[in-house]
Amino acid sequence: MSVAKVIEVVSSSSKSFDDAIQQGLAETATSLKGISGIEIINWTADVENDKIVSYKVTMHIAFKIQR
Repeated sequence: MSVAKVIEVVSSSSKSFDDAIQQGLAETATSLKGISGIEIINWTADVENDKIVSYKVTMHIAFKIQR
């Protein structure tokens, strides 16, 4: 039987949504082993002077419970 735990992570980037996802996943992987999947829950952006200045994502990250 396999068991996983899910945590919520918020990440941001000044480049793109994809970069925010990649940075959030990379940072989480430094402290969690066995990441098995992610689900993007929310996509938002900060706007100044009619331009996006920050891309933000909220994601659920699943990882296997180690025995």
